[in-house]
Amino acid sequence: MPTAVVVLAAGSGTRVGAAINKVLLPLGDRPVLAWSLRDALALPDVRRVVLVVRDGEQDEVAAALAPYVGDHEVALVVGGDTRHASEWAALQMLAADIRAGDVDVVAIHDAARPLAGTALFTAVIDAARAHGGAIPVAPLAGLVRRDGGPLPPGRLAGVQTPQAFRAGELLAAYEQAAGDGFEGTDTAGCVARYGSARVAAVAGTSHNLKITFPEDVALADAVSQAVTQEQ
Repeated sequence: MPTAVVVLAAGSGTRVGAAINKVLLPLGDRPVLAWSLRDALALPDVRRVVLVVRDGEQDEVAAALAPYVGDHEVALVVGGDTRHASEWAALQMLAADIRAGDVDVVAIHDAARPLAGTALFTAVIDAARAHGGAIPVAPLAGLVRRDGGPLPPGRLAGVQTPQAFRAGELLAAYEQAAGDGFEGTDTAGCVARYGSARVAAVAGTSHNLKITFPEDVALADAVSQAVTQEQ
């Protein structure tokens, strides 16, 4: 069944301390952003890939990705000032295909998580078809209570991306959110507020780290080398 993948790359990335958008920083032999696009384009039955970028960076992003996209078509859309606004911009681009039934599941992923891998994409997409929605979760380690006491192991988990949902229900949720002026902190938050789909949890991976601070770039580089050697 046809899938659409949205890759969000419209954030400012100021905390990483680079002079350019962090998704354009080198990671191994390619820009950070190219890793997520490679995974998206390698998935079976992907009908549309949409890349959400900041206004003014369209040409820079297109030039940086040209060597890695090949003959594949990747649609660029300008994002908004918030994550939710960027998701909504992508869904509006996909709306005609969704309403026509040409796309049955949409996966939304942060470009700042370059090492998700095709296996995780496939797992959340398959779970979304089965249940209505799916998010990857991974245990959080090294946390304590406010009083300094330890937390019981396995009680808390962090939510990652890609997050995937049945396309029609996802679009309907964002249309209702637009009417109400509501903005969720992530895709699942909006679907939970307006949709009826069950959102299943899929096991995430420690490789699927998010590049936020300067030290994350070095860590991601080390992990990317290990991932490349395993492939």
